[in-house]
Amino acid sequence: MADTRLPVVILISGGGTNLQAIIDAQQRGELPIEIRAVISNRADAFGLERARRACIAISVVEHTQFASRAEFDQALQTRIDATGAQLIILAGFMRILTPDFVQHYSGRLLNIHPSLLPKHRGLRTHEAALAAGDAQHGASVHFVSTELDGGPVIAQTRVPILADDTAATLAERVRAQERIIYPLVIGWYASGRLRLSDGQIVLDEQILRTPRLIA
Repeated sequence: MADTRLPVVILISGGGTNLQAIIDAQQRGELPIEIRAVISNRADAFGLERARRACIAISVVEHTQFASRAEFDQALQTRIDATGAQLIILAGFMRILTPDFVQHYSGRLLNIHPSLLPKHRGLRTHEAALAAGDAQHGASVHFVSTELDGGPVIAQTRVPILADDTAATLAERVRAQERIIYPLVIGWYASGRLRLSDGQIVLDEQILRTPRLIA
C-alpha cells in the first residue's frame, strides 16, 4: 500500500514547543505527514531532544560556521532537499531567510508568528501588543515570503489581553493557542486542502481573502 503521508522537515532554533505539538498530533494520527528530519541552527536547541525521543532524524547546521547568510541558507537548503521533503515547517526558527531560499520553497514554506499579522512583525511581539494598548493579541500561520513576517496569512487565533497581563503571561496564553492552530493548518496542507496559487491562498478550492479565524 502506497504511503500517502506528506514528507516534511521542521526547522527549529530553541525549545520546540510547537514541534512537540506537531509530533503529538502526528502520533495521534491527526496529521498525514512523515517528519523526515528536524533541523536546527543551534546544537543546544532542546527541540532536538524532543525529536530524538520521537525517533525522528535530527541535523544541525550551525549558522555561526558560515561566512554569510547566503552560504548558510545554501547549506540548509542542501540538507533539506536531501530528505525529499515537500513541506518545510518553521517552528521557532530564529533566522531571517534569504530571498533565494524563500523562492526555492515558494508555496511550501510555513511559519507561525506570535501576533495578529500584519500587526507587530519581528521580535518581542507580546511587549509590543501591551505597549500599544491592544485589546487582543494572538498568533498567525502564514506562507513565508521574502518580506519579513509579510507572507499571505492563512489562519489566526486570538486571545484577549487582560488588565493584569505581563509579557510572560500573555506569551503563555498565545503559545497554548499556537499548539492548536499550527497542526491544524499543517493538516490542511498535507491533506491537499490548502495551497498557494499565484500569491493567493486557496483553501478547499476557494480563494481565502481573509485569514481563517480559529477559536
